[in-house]
Amino acid sequence: MSANSFSISTMHKTSFTCSHPKLFTPSADLTHSRIAFTNEKFLKLGQPKTLAIGKNKLQCNVLKIREAPVFTMGNKFHLDDVIEAQQFDRDTLSAIFDVARQMEKIEKKSPESQMLKGYLMATLFYEPSTRTRLSFESAMKRLGGEVLTTENAREFSSAAKGETLEDTIRTVEGYSDIIVMRHFESGAAKRAARTATIPVINAGDGPGQHPTQALLDIYTIKREIGKLDDISVGLVGDLANGRTVRSLAYLLAKYENVKFYFVSPDLVKMKDDIKEYLTSVGVQWEESSDLMEVASKCDVVYQTRIQKERFSERFDLYEKARGKYIVNKDVLKAMQEHAVVMHPLPRVDEITVDVDSDPRAAYFRQAKNGLYIRMAVLKLLLIGW
Repeated sequence: MSANSFSISTMHKTSFTCSHPKLFTPSADLTHSRIAFTNEKFLKLGQPKTLAIGKNKLQCNVLKIREAPVFTMGNKFHLDDVIEAQQFDRDTLSAIFDVARQMEKIEKKSPESQMLKGYLMATLFYEPSTRTRLSFESAMKRLGGEVLTTENAREFSSAAKGETLEDTIRTVEGYSDIIVMRHFESGAAKRAARTATIPVINAGDGPGQHPTQALLDIYTIKREIGKLDDISVGLVGDLANGRTVRSLAYLLAKYENVKFYFVSPDLVKMKDDIKEYLTSVGVQWEESSDLMEVASKCDVVYQTRIQKERFSERFDLYEKARGKYIVNKDVLKAMQEHAVVMHPLPRVDEITVDVDSDPRAAYFRQAKNGLYIRMAVLKLLLIGW
């Protein structure tokens, strides 16, 4: 392939070879049956394969076409693992949400409640968890499956003896059909997925990502305010160490006309890689130190705690960062009536308890939605659509 040529692969598994007199960088548009380029010219499947760009032409030749994922009963889920938010496109998200709605309707002792009977899920948690671990275990049991669990694998597994993550995964996959893992190192979930021959779900990898939390977050936003396009979201608190806000930013960037406001102490500002990604895909964002002003503009105020465990021995820095931005009754007064307050939980003191009774406090409904999303993800990875 020449220096002025490149290939494109879309979610629809269509491969092209393209050449242009000048080096030209394409950007795949993950919508039905079209390829979009950075100048917003489109080449639709079945049309002539020459795209005019000013005085020049971009020649595209179809190499091969494979079927797009089919979201109908009996078809295999097209993802082998759930590791990061970037794996999902809008069509897949919408289909997962449809399955989650079905999960909400499953009654105890019904045939649907036994769809995962005979399957075993192993939960490997190297960091503490309440909601994520219990919701995954509840999800598996509510669908008829069984669970093998270790709550503190960092201390109470062979990792304490020096066993590598790869060896642990190779061992545990021999006992189970799917692994749900939380780890203290960013990137650990990818290592586990590369090693395993069974599905792996990332339940949080250090300050990296938490994709199923992001799934339940945008599912909650859609349920609470009725849309995911044309919204403003305020991300508040520990944005440097918060894996939930990172994954949420990646997912919401797939929707139209979304704007982010980042409100955080200077010590824990949103990292540059997320800012650069949002800019690269045309998503607006701005940083602010005024929580009241941001709250008045947003459809969603997404509060997070300052993560003490990420400060190591620097408790002085932790104390400097905590308590600066608190959602209380005054913030609620500034918010719009349709807006909601969300939080991945646990909270410490960053949302006052008197906020709980306000109907816009969505964080416990958000936690409940995690059960249905995780039921959906387990079903899809193990038995498909």
